[in-house]
Amino acid sequence: MVYNQKIVVVLPAYNAGKTIEKTYNEIPFDIVDAVILTDDFSKDDTIRIARELSIEHIIAHDRNKGYGANQKSCYEKALELNADIIIMLHPDYQYTPKLIPSMVHLVVSDLYDVVLGSRILGKGALKNGMPVYKYIANRMLTLFQNLMMNQKLSEYHTGYRCFKASVLQQIDFKNNSDDFVFDNEILAQFCYHNARIGEVSCPTHYFEDASSINLQRSIVYGLGVLRVSLHYALQKTRLFHFALFSKS
Repeated sequence: MVYNQKIVVVLPAYNAGKTIEKTYNEIPFDIVDAVILTDDFSKDDTIRIARELSIEHIIAHDRNKGYGANQKSCYEKALELNADIIIMLHPDYQYTPKLIPSMVHLVVSDLYDVVLGSRILGKGALKNGMPVYKYIANRMLTLFQNLMMNQKLSEYHTGYRCFKASVLQQIDFKNNSDDFVFDNEILAQFCYHNARIGEVSCPTHYFEDASSINLQRSIVYGLGVLRVSLHYALQKTRLFHFALFSKS
């Protein structure tokens, strides 16, 4: 715990058998109280390795439900455990768990409600192997979202987030997409309900065993991001209403 706040790390996993151990071993258990791993019907030995690591809370989907659905399982369990602070971390070792203490302290000190681990702050994204097309798409989508949503974030697409459980309880995340655009929807919901959002620079590494979506899925995700941004802007006019921005 930090300041008597219960800290829970959630790991939405899919075929993370080769990276879950490295990720888990870097989690700072001097402050983290619990770890939840949800497995979205992996085809590898993710579940076996998670059990060998003695991860206490393991949720195994009986079919592949999607990245968003996997996160929903994570968050529902974290709230069930009465988490105060939740850290969502991809178990593919692209993001270092060593930043967890910094992110947590920014939240528990009540400076921010949400802290994002940004790959774009600094100059390391391309140097560390982010594909050029993904970098360009990231910058273009982020520019569009900042304009449409009146924000100043460096990126909306990171898979490394720390936030108060109380802000999660304010939004209707259970009805969000089960696909990759879930990440973007939940961040737009945080923005709409005036969560204070901060960012820290996060070095990331792209390598063969790290998870990645293909070009076709990336295009679908990008179109989803455009939709979320437009709906956000229209909702702000108060002439339109979208269920995405309803309170829980």
